[in-house]
Amino acid sequence: MIVRIWHGRVPQEKAAAYREFLKRRAIPDYRGTPGNLKVYILEREEGEVTHFLTVTFWESLEAIKAFAGEDYEQAKYYPEDKDFLLEFEPRVVHYTVVAEG
Repeated sequence: MIVRIWHGRVPQEKAAAYREFLKRRAIPDYRGTPGNLKVYILEREEGEVTHFLTVTFWESLEAIKAFAGEDYEQAKYYPEDKDFLLEFEPRVVHYTVVAEG
């Protein structure tokens, strides 16, 4: 199993709207990709900025490529993200799950 982690920052006053956007647009996109096992959206406020982590679990690298494309370490963005995000981080990180409890 592979975990894919994306990080984004939005102004605190846009956090609630971005959270709803993620629930409405991003989660169904992830879940609609064969091989996606789970999606978690994590949120943390830090002053005037809210951090979001999207943590997704995948069966294989091939499943991730079906979602993100051949350059699977490149972050995937939606057109609506420009209305929320403070910057566009170019890369995501992947981890192989080696143990679970």
